[in-house]
Order: sequence, then structure tokens, then C-alpha cells
Amino acid sequence: MQAEADTTSVPGRWEYPPALLDTTMDQLRTLLAVREAGSALGAARMLGRGQSSVQKQLDTMNRTYGELCGEPLVRKRGRGESVLFTATGAALVEVARGTLDGWAEGAERCRRRFGDRLAVGSTRYTLGFLLNAVERVTDAFRSGGVRLTVAHVRTAELLGRLDSHDLDLVCGSTLTTGPGDERLARYEVLEWRRSGLALVTNLSERRLPGPTVAVSELPGLPLAVSSDGLIAGFLRGWFGGRHREELRIAADIDTLPYGLELLTSRVLSGCLLVTQGIGEALAEGWLPEENLQPAPEGAPRPPAGGGLRTLELVDDVSSGLAVLSGAFVRAGERTALPSGHPLNLLWDGLRREHARHQGA
Repeated sequence: MQAEADTTSVPGRWEYPPALLDTTMDQLRTLLAVREAGSALGAARMLGRGQSSVQKQLDTMNRTYGELCGEPLVRKRGRGESVLFTATGAALVEVARGTLDGWAEGAERCRRRFGDRLAVGSTRYTLGFLLNAVERVTDAFRSGGVRLTVAHVRTAELLGRLDSHDLDLVCGSTLTTGPGDERLARYEVLEWRRSGLALVTNLSERRLPGPTVAVSELPGLPLAVSSDGLIAGFLRGWFGGRHREELRIAADIDTLPYGLELLTSRVLSGCLLVTQGIGEALAEGWLPEENLQPAPEGAPRPPAGGGLRTLELVDDVSSGLAVLSGAFVRAGERTALPSGHPLNLLWDGLRREHARHQGA
């Protein structure tokens, strides 16, 4: 005797209000746009649509959720004023954002499993390493129809681009507190190097003899520093949350080339903290001159090599902080994919490129 399928539904499992089921993702997007822009007109401009279309969707959601929740999502105010979101409206905006982000993330995961596209990123100073690895897999990607996109990533946003699922793999450097760093447990890391910082300066040897300088001496030196990123993380670890009050900050900078230009032009007499790898490259005579602006006509030319010295920075405060340079992917993602997936092919290319550098 053949058993019949049990068609008894779980009570309440499929029972949703019809009005709720009529809500579309486009309506949710419109709600988010109105929240951000403050009005139907502003949302229409943001979305590239007519104001009447946006207003119609907003009115529909107002009626729907006014009946479901007991109050509308938004209330109109005076002419030219932003709409007023009710407590219900503000709460459902967050639900809408989570719904859209969740679906987008799920679709992106499915796309990655299919393996026809791969999005990777690198910092300025790890791009060459990444491109060498890409050369190793170019033929396989071409034959498989894989579309590869490469993005420039700042060190400060390196791991955030993975967390947001914006990129599949990143190459660069991040701050680590040591082997037990829980923050890095979310990632699989192909470690290239673990090192400290160096100090680049245009101060005379009489002012700052070298060849080493201790971390505890930094408060007495004029520094060019950034407000975020890897170097700022070191300073917070060494001197606490009030490190900017503890240090002599002679210049605020956003990028390394800008800081180097300040020093080589002698606009600033002081010091710049850099990773040990960049410090070594500068000491060997390499300078990213393509990122520096030429001196104005008639201005004195800086000496060869920019007149900069690189000093070893000795961590005498026992912080355990280090620069971890390498390639990063989200933990568990690679192992869930077949060996022939583009992410695994590129990871293997990076591994072989690293082995080549170690051998050299």
C-alpha cells in the first residue's frame, strides 16, 4: 500500500496577511530612499524616477502598514519640509534594509558558487604581487569565461570590503595583536610577512641620531599621522584613545605619498610612521615619485632620494602589535567551493607567487 503524502500544513506557517505579501522589494527600496532623502521628491531624484511614482508607492505602504500596525509609516508636514517618520516607520525601515541586504548577500553567494565572476582588491603596495598571481591563472580564467575585476583598496578599509561581501579576496596589510587575535578568526589568511613599523624622517642626525628610535620617544617628535587606518591603530595601542593629545602632531595626512611629499619638500621637518616593508624600500632608494607633485618653478630641488632616512622603530612598550601582510578571504568560503573555482585557482596562484618570493 502506497503511503499518501501528508498535506497537513503547520498551523500558521503559511498564514501571512495578504497586504504584507503584496509588498514588493521595489517598495522597500523606495521607503529607504525616502528615509535617506527626507521627501518623495528627493527620493525620486535619487532613484531616477518620477515623483508621482514614488509618492504612489509611499501612499500604498502608508495604507498597508497603517492597517497592519496601527499607525502609518510617515506623516506629511508643511510644504517644503521633510516627511516625519513615525516610530513604526523608523522600525520598518530597518527591517526593509535588512531584508534587501540579506537577499542581495544571498544572491551574491549563489553567484560566487557559479564561479563566472571574481572581484578582488589590493592596496597600492601589494598590487604587483596580486597581478603576478593573476598572470598565473589568466589562461584558466579566459578558457572558463571568468570575468575578473580588480579594485584599489585603502588599508583602512581592507577587511571591511570582505565583510560587506563587496570583494571575494583582498591583498594588503592589517594590524594584528598576535596569534590569538580574535578579529582575524573571521578570515583565512595567506601570510606573507609579520613585522613592525619604521620611522621615515628628514630631521638631521644631530636632532635624531638613529639608527633606531624607541616607541616611547615618539611623543617628543613632530609627526605626520593619519586619523584612521593601520598606523592610527598602532598609535592607539601604544598610547591609548587620547594618543592625539599625547603626541606632537605636526600634520594630518590621508595617504602615504602626501606625507612623503611633505617631508621631501621640507614643508614639514619631522617624521612619518610607515610599515617596515615600505621603510626598507625607501632606505634602498625606492621612492614612489609618480605620486609626488613636481616642485614649483624656481623652488630648490630636494636632494637625491628625497633626503629621507629610515630608522628602525623599537617597540619598548611590549604591545605585541604587528603588521600582518598577506591575502585574505572570508573563513570557510574557499573550502566550500570546488578546487577548480576561480577563487581557489587565484589563491593557489598567490601561494605559488609567495613561494617564489621566498625562494628568491
